[in-house]
Amino acid sequence: MTTSTSSSVSAATPRPPLFSRALMLRFVSMIGASASFYLLLSAVPLYARESGGDDAAGLATGALMLATVVGDLAAPRLVARYGYRVALAAGLLLLGAPALALTVSTDLVWIVAVCVLRGLGFALTVVAGGALTASLFPAERRGEGLALVGVVGGVPSLVALPLGVWLAEHVGYGSVSVVGAAVALVAILSVPGLPDRELMSGRSVGVVAGLRTGALVRPAVVFSASALAAGIVVTFVPLAVPSSLTGVATAALFGQQAVSTVARWVAGRLGDRHGPARLVLPGLLLSAAGVLITAPTDHPVAVIVGVALFGAGFGVAQNATLTLMYSRVSRSSYGTVSALWNFAYDAGMGLGAIGFGVLADRTGYASAFVLTAALMLVASVPAWRDREAKAVPLTCGR
Repeated sequence: MTTSTSSSVSAATPRPPLFSRALMLRFVSMIGASASFYLLLSAVPLYARESGGDDAAGLATGALMLATVVGDLAAPRLVARYGYRVALAAGLLLLGAPALALTVSTDLVWIVAVCVLRGLGFALTVVAGGALTASLFPAERRGEGLALVGVVGGVPSLVALPLGVWLAEHVGYGSVSVVGAAVALVAILSVPGLPDRELMSGRSVGVVAGLRTGALVRPAVVFSASALAAGIVVTFVPLAVPSSLTGVATAALFGQQAVSTVARWVAGRLGDRHGPARLVLPGLLLSAAGVLITAPTDHPVAVIVGVALFGAGFGVAQNATLTLMYSRVSRSSYGTVSALWNFAYDAGMGLGAIGFGVLADRTGYASAFVLTAALMLVASVPAWRDREAKAVPLTCGR
């Protein structure tokens, strides 16, 4: 009788809520940062190309991403010293203010300098903001919460990326710069209402210690393999598909984003119930299978099915690896986890795009996709090792 009553009480216990005032305020800064970054992501290369050609466009984007990667690694120290709010506000300021100065000069050095500052700012917003956001969710619903964040943060990118190009063509680059600056700077007003838990926590795991900690490196390496393929899919599927099938490439990439968002949500729910470690390997295998199926790029069904399957695996890998890494540290080290995961994301996408281009020139697109899928399977070793791992919070690297 006692056991039955106890089970009934346990079953009737409601799950802790996801939403809070702090989370709503965090959504404001998240949307502001994402909208500002993606509005200019596609518009700035066009602006740079007008003054220096295709090489200038590539240099502008390269400078932005390089600065973002550097900022990913430097941000945890700033968060640990000054707290979430200062780091997040500084990131929004660096993301917004330089955008106002973008069209002051068409000199390439000036454009690159603006891109570097904005890249550093964006890194601060994703690292400090990501760590803060993770601290707002109850541990038993963290996976679901991070999936929700993926949806909220993803919508501005879907809208802002094409909108930036449209505004540049119809209104002018100056207007894009002003709008991009405004959404980031206005979002700073939401920051004082956010908690600053980093300052109230104990000793944190630094980035260097984190890189020596297998429990954090393993999921980061697995995710970097999926991110590497993401950079390839987004960059080269439109190029690999025959010109007569351009609509197929567009539909496939849109489907990839949609499927990835749904998969990320499902992974969050399943991970909260059964543990995220069990989803890391399936996510990787789905991603690799999708890349392999995409290889015959002259077949529309293969491209659409393959890219959609990749999107499903990528969404699962995104949620499972990030949730797993957060579960293995104390709150004071959330900044380090955010930095390592975003570094794996940015570096993986960049290396994938660069390396695949070199490989495809020598082997052709079909063989390059097959070899990429095979390379991804190397990451199944750390994924397999983590499949039954339990969450043990770390307070220092080991």
